[in-house]
Amino acid sequence: MRCSRADTAMYQAKDAGKNTYRIFDPAIQQALEKRAELETGLRQAVRGLQLTLLYQNQVDEDGRLIGVEALLRWQHPLLGEVPPMEFIPLAEETGFILDIGKWVLEAACAQLMRWSRKPETQRLSVAVNVSVRQFYQPGFVDQVRGIAAQYAIDPALLKLELTESIVLQNVEEAIAELKVLGVTLSMDDFGTGYSSLSYLKQLPFDQVKIDKSFVQGIGYNSNDIFIVSTVITLGRLLGMSVIAEGVEDIKQYEHLRELGCKLFQGYYFGRPKPADELSF
Repeated sequence: MRCSRADTAMYQAKDAGKNTYRIFDPAIQQALEKRAELETGLRQAVRGLQLTLLYQNQVDEDGRLIGVEALLRWQHPLLGEVPPMEFIPLAEETGFILDIGKWVLEAACAQLMRWSRKPETQRLSVAVNVSVRQFYQPGFVDQVRGIAAQYAIDPALLKLELTESIVLQNVEEAIAELKVLGVTLSMDDFGTGYSSLSYLKQLPFDQVKIDKSFVQGIGYNSNDIFIVSTVITLGRLLGMSVIAEGVEDIKQYEHLRELGCKLFQGYYFGRPKPADELSF
């Protein structure tokens, strides 16, 4: 149902604080209507078959495939493909991310189960991004345990990628339980926050992922080179593997190898694809 123009202006004024007024803005009205359409669509997407997973290669220093990252896509029947940057924040805000996150875990584990049946794919890992709201829901660890058992996968091949925003709170117990379960833990977007070093030292992560913003400047920005080199050295000293994301060309790949990086992900090694289109 569309909001009246007066209602729209009233809500804008309330959001701005006391003793303010707003004049109706058609652009804001349009944005509100699109948001309502996306919210309704998300509810239907979770129930239907509109969500899919694509997989992007993760390779070693010789370019050999060692695993993939599962990337969520939403194909809306009317709007077409909705960018993740549009629907993921909305899913977080509305709570749909809990159902979506569970679906992603199940789909990823189902793929691991299928790959486990073939010698050429049975050691491939699948990395899954875990949202803040998903991680802090009651029973998250039990959910992961149950899904892993349901599909009879090797838990070590399921890699949970956690951002620094997740580990800024008290997560030691949950992470310890996940380690006991045997899943692999990776700190995503490393270096973009303010407390990464301290949390990396305290928490038992298996892997660190260098954010693509540093990788993109590695060929010409001395600060990015220093940061990447430091992360690689730190990972080695702490017994963690280090993977660089967003590698888009051979120069970035060669620079990273010269600095000692051994794992890579990015368009240079392949764009996200359905599982049946991957090359092994």
